[in-house]
Formats: sequence, structure tokens, C-alpha cells
Amino acid sequence: MRDYELENRRYVIGGVAVLIVIVYIIRLFMLQITSDDYKKSADSNAFLKKIEYPSRGIITDRNGQLLVFNQPAYDIMVVMNEAKGRLDTLEFCQTLGITREEFERRMNTMQDRSKNPGYSRFTQQLFMSQLSDKDFSVFQEKMFRFPGFYVQRRTVRQYQYPYAAHILGDVAEVSPAEIEADDYYQPGDYIGKLGVERSYEKQLRGEKGMQILLRDAHGRIQGHYQDGRFDRQPKPGKNLTLSIDSKLQALGERLLENKIGSIVAIEPSTGEVLCMVSSPSYDPQLMVGRERSKNHRLLSQNPQKPLLNRSIMGLYPPGSTFKTSQGLTFMSEGIITPQTAYGCSHGFVYKGLRVGCHGHGSPLSLVPALSTSCNGYFCWGLYHMIGATKKYGSVQNAMNTWRDYMVSMGFGYPLGIDLPGEKRGLIPNAQYYDKAYKGSWNGLTIISISIGQGEVLLTPLQIANLGATIANRGYYYTPHVVKKVQGEPLDSAFTTRHYSKATRDSYDYVVKGMRSSALGGTCKALAHYDFVACGKTGTAQNRGHDHSVFMGFAPMDNPQIAVAVYVENGGWGATYGVPIGGLIMEQFIRGRLSEASEAKASEIQHKIIHYGSSER
Repeated sequence: MRDYELENRRYVIGGVAVLIVIVYIIRLFMLQITSDDYKKSADSNAFLKKIEYPSRGIITDRNGQLLVFNQPAYDIMVVMNEAKGRLDTLEFCQTLGITREEFERRMNTMQDRSKNPGYSRFTQQLFMSQLSDKDFSVFQEKMFRFPGFYVQRRTVRQYQYPYAAHILGDVAEVSPAEIEADDYYQPGDYIGKLGVERSYEKQLRGEKGMQILLRDAHGRIQGHYQDGRFDRQPKPGKNLTLSIDSKLQALGERLLENKIGSIVAIEPSTGEVLCMVSSPSYDPQLMVGRERSKNHRLLSQNPQKPLLNRSIMGLYPPGSTFKTSQGLTFMSEGIITPQTAYGCSHGFVYKGLRVGCHGHGSPLSLVPALSTSCNGYFCWGLYHMIGATKKYGSVQNAMNTWRDYMVSMGFGYPLGIDLPGEKRGLIPNAQYYDKAYKGSWNGLTIISISIGQGEVLLTPLQIANLGATIANRGYYYTPHVVKKVQGEPLDSAFTTRHYSKATRDSYDYVVKGMRSSALGGTCKALAHYDFVACGKTGTAQNRGHDHSVFMGFAPMDNPQIAVAVYVENGGWGATYGVPIGGLIMEQFIRGRLSEASEAKASEIQHKIIHYGSSER
């Protein structure tokens, strides 16, 4: 009789043995085929893949003047698989001048995958960046005692002048989010953070190279694998030529010392930005080296916000510079003609509402209204446009027609400059006021927008672009700070004309008004120059002292430069805006300041506006 129990036991034991064999086969397959842990370990023993970093593209101004260049620096890299358990930590820390606690913190941070998602114990990781030449020399002499640690030659940015920090931007170590977004980067790499360094990062950074070095059993380098057959040479980044005139930029920064505000100058025929000053500013060299984090923290804590690029991020009421856009709109829409005259009894007075104005002749037409900066004239113009229900059907349609003109002139949306962070400003539409006033509003309700107050907010760049559009008699190019990228054509976005809805005739009359202002109106300080300048002042109301604003261009025919000046709490537009605007025009057109203008520039430079007090 067969022993079925014994026979079943044999099958069970055989099945278990087969299962164990299958598990071993699967594990061996995973280790040898699907997993690369052992391959990495073997490769790391035999090879050292050393990244060769490209030199970053240099940056020059429009005249070829060097602005940003590279200097050698040294990073300490570590391969954790080689360093573990074999390091004399005390001597290592003494050599680098760091504490044991700092050493542990750096090592732990490096191995924390939440902070360093690209971490691998087989590849080089950044331990310390940007050693000085002196520290590098000391470390190199003892490096043979620190297995797993290597020196990586890099470059750091150097700045020729302490100017244009907001335009140039800076370079710093990549964040985990930036590594996730672009597989070009690995921990310890540098990336442009602000300015053109950010906007043109892909052009400036170049392409990495790699050396594959052969090591013996003791980890000593024996040379290049297969005589360098698989090495890749780095490709340097492309050079940038900025549209900025460095001398003009330097003058602008001088003029805004001890003041808060902005100066923007544009070449109307190209849209190239000639200078862009935001004050207060900072020396870009503060953002270089191992003190960068500390300096950045101090700047970010400064209540005057020197890190803010007010030229493209500051939102301001444009004040009376905005009256030019109103004249263009009213005339183009047939609300006024060049001969239409409105009375001004020291302001706009109607149905119990009063908007004040300074003393001047009355009644007056468009050209003298611009020359004298009459508030009453432009309030009446807006009131009649919004109230023209026979023409537009409703106040909402009239308002949206007005809005369309403003948008066509470059307001209400970012212009698209090649710098990060540009703000759009605010141009209200009918829906905005319907929501604010529950559908019950009219021209009187919103009358202050006609003189650049109320809800209207622009950036200094948009005000300067208004000047460029008037100089061109009706069109503008998207403003840009990069004139040329080495080996690349300029983006077509910067060579396309944008036309406003206003007519050519309306521009001709607005130009006449701005020229009249320069000859004997609110911009009469421009009359003494030997070039034909046109201008419009603005005095933007503020809770404290008013802001001083200017917008203008020169020469009147074949214009070379359009300028906007905004000085917070500077008072009348003629106090700071006009003289600064005139000096900027003269410097660019003539290439230098006259003796009298240099004295004026020095006087303005040393004037101090004490913000938060009544002193000026």
C-alpha cells in the first residue's frame, strides 16, 4: 500500500526548493540586469567622470564697454562612496577653517534628498563653493589626505562698475525646484537669478563638457579613458551686447542718489532701452561669493527695498504725463478738435465737483492745455466722452472704447521687456466700475483718471514707452535691454511695430503741445538746450509729498531718445523730473554734459529727500 502522506511531503519539499531557486534567479536578474547599483559601484571604482564647466558669456554695453566678465573660483566636491569612514575630520576642518558642526551640517544637507534631489553617493556633490585662491592653495597641498574630495575649477561673475544691478541680475546656486525643472542642472550648479542673467540663462550658460578619467585600485588617477576618446569639451556661453549706454546709466544713478524713484530712457526708432535706473540700488558685486546669502538677506530687509526694480515693478499714478494719451484719444474719437476750447476756473467745476488747477489763461485749446498742464481741459474732455451716449450707446461702451485706446498705447498689460518680473499696471474698464459702483456711475464719478490719478497705475517703463510712441507719431517697438546675442538674430518680438489706435494728426498736435511746454510752459527748463526737446510734466498726488514726474523726447524730429523720470515725494514735476530728464537727453545726444549741466547734475546728486518726514 502506497504511503500517500510521504509522497505528498516530497512534492511539498520539492516545490519549496523550486520556489527558492526561482527567487534566487529573479534576485540575480534584478541585481545584474535591472539594477545599476553594482554597475555604478564598479564604474565609480574604475572611472571618475569629471564635469567641465563652460565659461559663462560676457556682457558688454551698446558701445562694447565690458560690464560683466568671469574670474576663476574653486569648489570642493565630494564622492560620498569614497569618503565614508576614511576621513580625518579634524584635519579637514582645520584646513578649510570650518567647525565640526558646520562640516556635519553640510554633509547632512548634501545627503538629504528633499533638499538635494539629485544626490548619489557615486557622483560628485558640492561640499563648499567659491574658495579664494589662498584657501584653494592650502587645500590643494593636503588634498591627498582627504580621499573622496576633489577640487572643481569654476568661474564667478565679476562686475566692472557698481551700476545697473537690476538690469544685469546675478548668478547663484540652483534650487531643488530649478533642478527638477531642467535636467541640465545638478546640485552645486549656478543659474541666473535676476535680470538678463535670468532672461538669457540658456544663451549665457553654454554647454557642459566631461572628462572620463581612469583610476587604479587605490583610486589614483591614471589618465583619460581610451586617451580621451569619450571626453566632451565644454562650449562657452554666448556673449550679450546690451542696449544700455553705461555712461548714461552711471549718470542716472548719480542723479537719483538719496532718492526713491526711476529713470528709463528708450531709443524710439528701435525700442532699445538706453538706461534703466531704479533707486535705491546696490553694487552687483555684493551678490558674488560666499557672502551672497548674507548680503541678499540684508538687502531684502531694507525698508526702502533696493532689490525692487521700480522701473518695471513699481506701480505709480502717472499724473499729468497721462494727459498726452487723453488728448490723443479725445481728438481721434472726435470728442475735441485742435480748436476746441474749454474754460478753467482754477480747475474743473461742475455739479458740486471740483478738481483744482493752477492759474493760467482761459479758455484754452489742446496745445496750450498741454503746455500749461491744465487739469480742467482734460476733465471736460473725459466727461464729454463718457457722456457721449448717442455715439457709444452707453457709458460702459464709451468706457471700454477709452480702455481700448489705452491698451493700444501699451498700458494695462506687460510690454514684454526681456527682464523678469514686469508688472502690468492698471487701466480700469467698464466692468471694473460696474463692480465698484454697482452699475451706477458716470463721467463725473471717474473724472480723476483723465489727469492720471484715481485708479490708473503705470510703471516708469510704460511712461517712457508713451514718450517713445509720441516721438514715433503713433507706434512703438517692444522695449528690450539686449541689443544682440552672439550668433543669434534678435527675437522678432523686438523688431515688430505696435501701432496705437490714435490718428497721426492727433500725434502731431500733442507733439506741438509738448514742444510748447518746453519753450515756455511747465517744461521751460528744457528751452536752453541746443537740441529741440519736447516734454510733459506730472505732479502725481500722494498721501505725503507729491511725486515729481517727467516724460519727454528729443530731438522733436528724428528723435534719438525718449525719457521718463519718476522721483517719489519730489514735489512738482519741474522740481526734479524736468532737470533730470534734460540732463539725460543731453548726455546721450551730445555724449557729455556741458560745464553748466555738470554743475546742475552735481547739485541734484547731493540733494537728499528725507522720506517719512517733512524735510526735502
